[in-house]
Amino acid sequence: MEWLYSLFFGSGIAHAVLIFALVITVGILLGKVKIGGVSLGITWILFVGILFSHFGMTVDGEVRHFVQEFGLILFVFSIGLQVGPGFFASFKHGGMTLVGCAVAIVLLGVVTAYVLHAATGTPIPTMVGILSGAVTNTPGLGAAQQAFSDLHAGADAPDIATGYALAYPLGVIGAILTLLALRYLLRIDVRQEEEAAGLGTDVLKDLTTRRISVEICNPAVEGKSISGIRRLALRDFVVSRICRPGEAPELADAATTLRCGDRILLVAAPKDAEALVALLGREVDAGPMMQDRKMISRRILITKSELNGKTLAELRIRSTSGVTITRINRSGIDLVAAGNLQLQLGDRVTVVGPELSVAHAERLFGNSLKRLNHPNLIPIFIGIALGVVLGSISFWIPGVPQPVKLGLAGGPLIVAILIGRYGPHYRLITYTTMSANLMLREVGISLFLAGVGLGAGEEFVPTLAAGGYVWIAYGAVITIVPLLLAGLFGRFYYKLNYYTLIGVLSGASPNPPALAYSTEQTTSDAPSVGYATVYPLSMFLRVLAAQLLILIFG
Repeated sequence: MEWLYSLFFGSGIAHAVLIFALVITVGILLGKVKIGGVSLGITWILFVGILFSHFGMTVDGEVRHFVQEFGLILFVFSIGLQVGPGFFASFKHGGMTLVGCAVAIVLLGVVTAYVLHAATGTPIPTMVGILSGAVTNTPGLGAAQQAFSDLHAGADAPDIATGYALAYPLGVIGAILTLLALRYLLRIDVRQEEEAAGLGTDVLKDLTTRRISVEICNPAVEGKSISGIRRLALRDFVVSRICRPGEAPELADAATTLRCGDRILLVAAPKDAEALVALLGREVDAGPMMQDRKMISRRILITKSELNGKTLAELRIRSTSGVTITRINRSGIDLVAAGNLQLQLGDRVTVVGPELSVAHAERLFGNSLKRLNHPNLIPIFIGIALGVVLGSISFWIPGVPQPVKLGLAGGPLIVAILIGRYGPHYRLITYTTMSANLMLREVGISLFLAGVGLGAGEEFVPTLAAGGYVWIAYGAVITIVPLLLAGLFGRFYYKLNYYTLIGVLSGASPNPPALAYSTEQTTSDAPSVGYATVYPLSMFLRVLAAQLLILIFG
């Protein structure tokens, strides 16, 4: 039985693979357990790794370090690919308000952590670990560890992982309790907020689409084409159908002229809807047009690589296929189908037209999940290589005594965001299916958390016994104070809808359990839109903040 003992407590590749596999397996199983409807999820892997290491089942330092860092690269790169398309879109007019709230939350968290460091004397590396756990930000943990390693000639800082592990559970629970507390502090009328969220009020009017039916009553637009009205109104909108008095509904295009008495079905951003109605006539019931059986509406998946990066104007879809594209769904957000909008592989386009024409459009766009299921590995590994190169470049920041590196967390994250955003412009296929992206992300974060836990286990119990339990309280303060202050500010100053607000607070953390709680409170997409808008920038800022705190004060 000596071979069995050496397999669990010895060394070598077989031992390392076995330990990593067991830690990840047990951690994932425990992550399925919910207490009060709340689960720590995959973070249980970290605690299981600490437990294994505490009882002597460790892994060789170099092997563990490689697996840990490679897992981190896979994790942050897959996140970057996912959020890339929406990263720069978040800086649009409507998104800036939400982004401003998210930036405030990140800055408040950093300030709170520094104040606690100054008041209690807790070392900055430890406080950064507590900060990362309190806001459930695993990439920040990775960035902090690597920054510390670069600053101290490859040395590890177990206290960073310990602080993270102690603060994480209350980080999850504290965020949800804060969202619940805001509901009562702000005296939220649930029904009123639900209605407002459904109409796309507040800043969502810049980030979503709305479908309305309008009867033309304004003599000033009599005889004008849709393209002429678009230039006159200086607003993007799409007219999908037109119904003239006494006639059946038909498709409309840019050259279609409007007359008083016509009824049109248009899609526009909620911020533009009121102005368009005022310009054209009055809003009416869309029932008759929607009941037309000759016209159907269908969402089609873009799966042909040759369409990647092409604009809607280049496709001339109305003249070639006889259908009208009304909106594009990308990363869960509906976009108005403006002519200059570039298509990306994986977009879902909503088309309206006769059944035969829609079938022709399906063949044009592909609509084949089989094609998307084929992984595009070249952009992934080229991106990882470029990310490692970028992360290894040193640069100076005024006031920082040491040269700064983006590291293995920041470099791949930035490259992935840029590839995800600009890849289609250069016909580079960056699309990965949600399942493939999730698999890459989950494998990466599992390897990373297992490595961190196995490295921190030996120091965990002694640190906890020596007074580390107070770090839990520090984490609670870092979790609750920024969310509470930003929530009150966003409500009273920006007049944000409650459901939009809690989505923003969840995305700025970034806290998936809090998002799950938020989406359960309403049938609207407001929490998800708020979360998706601020998540990319928040993730980037938290990774950067963790590194800067270590490099400046550590």
